[in-house]
Amino acid sequence: MSVPVMTVPGEPPASLSTAAVRASGLRKTYGTGETAVHALAGVDVAFAAGEFTAIMGPSGSGKSTLMHCLAGLDSATAGEVWLGGTELTRLKDDELTKLRRQRIGFVFQSFNLLPVLDARDNIALPMQLAGQRPDKVWLDSVIARLGLRERLGHRPHELSGGQQQRVAIARALLPRPDVVFADEPTGNLDSRSGAEVLGLLRSSVKETGQTVVMVTHDPVAAAYADRVVLLADGRLAGDIDAPTAESVLDALRGLGA
Repeated sequence: MSVPVMTVPGEPPASLSTAAVRASGLRKTYGTGETAVHALAGVDVAFAAGEFTAIMGPSGSGKSTLMHCLAGLDSATAGEVWLGGTELTRLKDDELTKLRRQRIGFVFQSFNLLPVLDARDNIALPMQLAGQRPDKVWLDSVIARLGLRERLGHRPHELSGGQQQRVAIARALLPRPDVVFADEPTGNLDSRSGAEVLGLLRSSVKETGQTVVMVTHDPVAAAYADRVVLLADGRLAGDIDAPTAESVLDALRGLGA
């Protein structure tokens, strides 16, 4: 059994040639002058393809801001973001919208399902908006893996929180994106449903080679990941390989979380 090791910031573990997504000199500043807030203060980090990585840090450390910039949901003040060989920070708004639909999946704490659509239509919606038809074999595989076959005709209000999050995960996986970003995906779930959702994200990495980047405040959730990236005050503060809940909690304590 390997022992989790916390490393100091430096060269990112994922090399540039194998990174699914990476940032170089990433800065995000809100406001100007003396009232400026530096949410990201020059972050260099890479996330390997086919791995499950969690981003953690104290409140206000910049973890959500980093994920939003990596996913093209927010623009950086300076620096670069690369999705594979594509630099997101140079794309125009319409190009970025198209890229997000085709190459990035999202799973959020609030599920973000449309209440007027049933589960099947919510799953297929992003691909329909992109003018694409889902591969039926892959769609059936995703539905089966997530245990949704009996719930496809149900609208969100007829589903439990865990089932709604499964629908959100299926929606994210259906286009076979380069990266799935998950922002506190278990925040609105009980412990049992949360464990099921984390297990599903983990299995998508192990079984299909999906890349998952998750922001979480929960050491137990982070222990499902292959690696934990730590932030503090908008800067990289280290990372943990093969994390456990205990090793993550110890690292967070060291950051004053």
